[in-house]
Amino acid sequence: MTPTSTVKVSLPERSYEIIIRAGLLERLGRALKKQGVRGKIGIVTDRHVARHYLKRSLEAIKQYGMDPVPIILTPGEQSKTLKTVEHILDVLARHRFERSSVLLALGGGVVGDMVGFAASIYQRGIPYIQVPTTLVAQVDSSVGGKTGVDHRLGKNLIGSFYQPRAVWIDPLTLHTLPHRELVAGLAEVIKYGIIADESFFAYLHRHMSELRRHAPGVVATVVKRSCEIKAEVVAADERESDRRRILNYGHTIGHALEALGGYKSLVHGEAVGIGLVQEAELACFQGICARAVVEEIRRIVNEAGLSDRMPRWAPQKIWNAMLHDKKVSGGRVIGVWPERIGQVRIGPIEKHVFEQWYSVSRVSPHGHA
Repeated sequence: MTPTSTVKVSLPERSYEIIIRAGLLERLGRALKKQGVRGKIGIVTDRHVARHYLKRSLEAIKQYGMDPVPIILTPGEQSKTLKTVEHILDVLARHRFERSSVLLALGGGVVGDMVGFAASIYQRGIPYIQVPTTLVAQVDSSVGGKTGVDHRLGKNLIGSFYQPRAVWIDPLTLHTLPHRELVAGLAEVIKYGIIADESFFAYLHRHMSELRRHAPGVVATVVKRSCEIKAEVVAADERESDRRRILNYGHTIGHALEALGGYKSLVHGEAVGIGLVQEAELACFQGICARAVVEEIRRIVNEAGLSDRMPRWAPQKIWNAMLHDKKVSGGRVIGVWPERIGQVRIGPIEKHVFEQWYSVSRVSPHGHA
């Protein structure tokens, strides 16, 4: 019998479960029925994922007498716009979706973020279920209720907090994930060890080669532990007023690099991987952590197959991109800085400190030039 893991996301009014089970896609209809879902179900996916999983998902749902409506989007971060959300809403309206109708996000983080946002605003809120098919989505973006789209001036600037009814993870979907996307997803996994769990960080060191080879036991362990950490953080701070901000580690620089590259040159996890190392470098420069901590982070990022090298953007450009990030508070850039593996602190970074670090790091043996 296929083992099932369950992780609870405990919230005052919107608690839900993350179910992790190999072969779960084949049981979608049964799972939806168990949730009490009837009638119309909008299955939102992109062309890449649709090629692998849409047909079998539709069949699994129709078996239980439900009425699935497929909505197929253009893949990639560049489609994460209000225009795409409007297209989803148009389909829902044309097919007369009601407040009791359900949306199902079948895909990666881009699909999940847009479906959650569309669900939050259609008829003032309808239920949605996350069925993430990428590593980034399985361990991070599908959990926690952050939804939204990008704006030309910054990533995820438009959105809402809106929790899913459930998250259903089938680790077998990772077998059709392009290698680049799997490696990119490892950045979010590594992040969890750095911000919250030193023993998990050590586990990743020991098993990185198996993880990159899709070893089923290792993948299941990593996905479950990542979800547990994310669930604990979200339960403590659902709307990112305090503790949840630790999840942004690697993303202050990472999001800036994504935006500067027009969401083309770096995929999300690649940018975050660079951010993990360079934000540790910044923490070391500020005296927050030891050089040994930076090198531990650099080593595991490189073991995962990710780059730690900062692209050659002018510091002013990077700073301006960081200023457009949604993590800015009172006009100040707020970063997450590792103190040691398993513990971080949240605090502002001043422009002159960033520029000084950037100029020093270009000539340092530890730098990014």
